[in-house]
Amino acid sequence: MKMRAVLYQAHTGPISILTEFASVFPYYKTALHLLENTGTTSLNTNRGEPMDAFSLLKADHENVAALFEQLESASGKQKLEVFNQIRTELELHAHIEEKVFYPAVEEPEETHDITLEAYEEHAQVKKLLRELSRARTPNDEWEAKAKVLQENVEHHVEEEENELFPKAQEVLSEEELAELGELLQAEKSRKQQGSRGRASASKSSGRASGARKTASKSGSKKSGAKKGGSKKGGTTKSSKKSGSKGSKKSGSKGSKKSGSKGSKKSGSKGSKKSGSKKSRR
Repeated sequence: MKMRAVLYQAHTGPISILTEFASVFPYYKTALHLLENTGTTSLNTNRGEPMDAFSLLKADHENVAALFEQLESASGKQKLEVFNQIRTELELHAHIEEKVFYPAVEEPEETHDITLEAYEEHAQVKKLLRELSRARTPNDEWEAKAKVLQENVEHHVEEEENELFPKAQEVLSEEELAELGELLQAEKSRKQQGSRGRASASKSSGRASGARKTASKSGSKKSGAKKGGSKKGGTTKSSKKSGSKGSKKSGSKGSKKSGSKGSKKSGSKGSKKSGSKKSRR
């Protein structure tokens, strides 16, 4: 009744009042949390009649049991695809139970011990899910471990439905069970929306990284072409330089050699001729 009254006030009154009361009253805090994460003041996010906590959790149990039947008949990559569905359903189911349902039944003495045992069973299931997720092909070892997972889940479901749920029904009123069912569904919807948002974000980031890789490849090709052109230009320049240097060196050497030889020859001949003429006289 308190929760429904709070939701009515949140729906009819300004959000500022709800925010002010949320720091003092737990029910207002829960209602504000739902407004921020689901965008609605109503706890019922299902189309149609809301389910109580037991009906919602049992529906999850039946869904997972049907997926395990598909897993047994599947083969190859299809088996891994079915397992991924099972993992998604089990992780989501464990999350809403640990976030909403278990805290509500953990405090009463009648359900305290069995709730703590349920936490431990969740931890074992999560460990098996992590180990099975590492495999790329469903070999014999994977098949055996998947069977262990199924047996653990079936045992957990049997204890919940035959022991925890009946005891919880004794300590919780019908209104509290209805409110828990609405809270479970709201948290489930919030978690599913967050998972879809992360999946779309990872896809877009993958596309962006692919575009960056393509751009970097084309840029490296262009820079390689520029480097090749600069090398060619450098060779022509070096050939021109070597040619000019060679011509200069050969020209200077030739002129020096020819000049020295000519001067020596002409000088010697001239001196000899003039000397012979003087002696005759």
